[in-house]
Amino acid sequence: MDRADFVHLVRLSEHASADDSARYRRSVAAFAALGYLWVLGCLGLSVGIIAWVLSSIGEERFNFTRGWLLLFGLGLLWATLRALWVRFDDPEGVELRREDAPALFEALDRIRARIKGPPVHHVYLDDDFNASIRQVPRFGLFGGAVNSLSIGLPLLMMLDRRRLLSVLAHEYGHLRGNHGQLSAWIYRTRLSWLKLDASLQRNEGVMALFSQAFFRWYFPRFAAKTFALARQDEYEADRISGRLLGASVAAAALTEIAIKGNWYANEFWPWHWARAEHEPMPPGPFEALRKRVRTPPDDDFARQALREAMRRVSDLEDTHPVLRDRLEALEQKAVMPEWSMRPALEMLVDRKKWIAHFDSQWRRAHAADWKQHHAHRSRIRERIAVLAARGERNTPDEMVEWADSERRLDPSAPVRVRYESALQIAPEHPGALRGLAQMLPASDREARLAVLERLHGSGAASRWWAAKSAVASLEDPDSGPHDEEALKLWRGRLKEAEEAEARAWEEITGTPFFSQISRHDLNDYELGELRADLVRCLPASRAWLVRKILREFPWRRAYIVFVELPGLDDEDRWNLCRQLEQTLTLPGAALVLWAGHSPKLEDIEREAFGAVWVRDA
Repeated sequence: MDRADFVHLVRLSEHASADDSARYRRSVAAFAALGYLWVLGCLGLSVGIIAWVLSSIGEERFNFTRGWLLLFGLGLLWATLRALWVRFDDPEGVELRREDAPALFEALDRIRARIKGPPVHHVYLDDDFNASIRQVPRFGLFGGAVNSLSIGLPLLMMLDRRRLLSVLAHEYGHLRGNHGQLSAWIYRTRLSWLKLDASLQRNEGVMALFSQAFFRWYFPRFAAKTFALARQDEYEADRISGRLLGASVAAAALTEIAIKGNWYANEFWPWHWARAEHEPMPPGPFEALRKRVRTPPDDDFARQALREAMRRVSDLEDTHPVLRDRLEALEQKAVMPEWSMRPALEMLVDRKKWIAHFDSQWRRAHAADWKQHHAHRSRIRERIAVLAARGERNTPDEMVEWADSERRLDPSAPVRVRYESALQIAPEHPGALRGLAQMLPASDREARLAVLERLHGSGAASRWWAAKSAVASLEDPDSGPHDEEALKLWRGRLKEAEEAEARAWEEITGTPFFSQISRHDLNDYELGELRADLVRCLPASRAWLVRKILREFPWRRAYIVFVELPGLDDEDRWNLCRQLEQTLTLPGAALVLWAGHSPKLEDIEREAFGAVWVRDA
């Protein structure tokens, strides 16, 4: 099924849910049952074939054809039994006992009593900035479920008790009583089909191909048909959270998580990894995080993070609604929250023990990565020293490299003069214009727009970035008064640039992986930046990089990155690749693919000119 068909089916399910919710839910249940009927039908067919062939042995009518039928029946029986007994990995983290956090377990007991839901069998503490609840089938596709709640240590550090309980009430809301039984069953079924599909894709036998043919037809339709139900379930869980803790508390929790999640990803972790410049051995991040969260995020950063969160639009990549839709459903406005002052971390009896545990675990897991990053930052410092020694004798490209390198080590480094020096020699240098635009304060909108105007005119390669930055500046209410005429002009330019970007992206993604490619053209600095990013991508073990030659835009630098991601299922690999497309430091657009079913690892090793990065053991 292609994406257009998937989107169409999702929209049909949303309309069906809106028109007649009860009828829609019945149709979802019937379609989910179809998958079970397929499994049971295969079981019955396999047992019937085996019994019929075995009975012919006693009657001395066994022949070559019946021998093949016996093998077919046995293969079908094996594949079916595997489908009936899907095994799931335990959640990551450390299981908490009641004596480890009595206040937390008492709160969960109160939430359960008010919701009248099933018990939470296991509570895990992990190192994610998140909380989640998972229902895993106890006996494969059939039988009851085991409910596991995972809570992230960073979340405990950054939310107060009431807001954390609001989050936990939302998660527990997915297990609510009779009204939620269908959603919970669909959720478990979806997990089972995903796990089974991933398992079958690793096999290449006849029966695996037979099963995959069914799944290629069934699962995309199952996912599309249940999408509206899954999204409704998120809104219902928010309403439960609002009813138990108050809608204002639920809204404040959602808003604080959106802002602090942005800070955690884009401020804290870059700051922590920057310590590698001066510390050859990895320090524990969570003790540092505990101290840093005592100071709330900067007001300007917080307002920008909230604006970014509110601009997002719900799409079909995730059943979770965006912040704007969730606040509207709670009938709450988007406002800057009062920051949590007393962290929910106090609910743990021995919080120092858990911080030390996850710090030690992180240090062990990242010792080799930290060593590589330390060496990389040392090389950047050495390169800066070489460029600084040459001073005004540097070319414009070297001036820009000098400034970019200093900003890589310290984003707030005062390097505006470097970009201005480059522009004195080459007034239309794209790298210098981009760097200068980034260095100008947001409040100096006029000067920033003047630089972006020059950048936009410097060539087609810079138009999308210039237009996007100009529109963001003009839409920012803190940057100055509204200028409708300028905003209209730049939005028109952005639309034209996005159309060109879309054509380029279509050529990257719509042509065979290994056609129109050449060896990558990254210099040592650019390759070092890419490797530093890959070091921090923990699931990745190897990476390959090729340049994609675009026929429509031959001057564009575009790439395909192949990554080996052992230990993840295909859904997690897909999500991680989409994330890497947004975060990898490359001088052009990049498509990120994982080594697996398509493209295969052996094809990548043969065609992609050798790995550019391998994680140290």
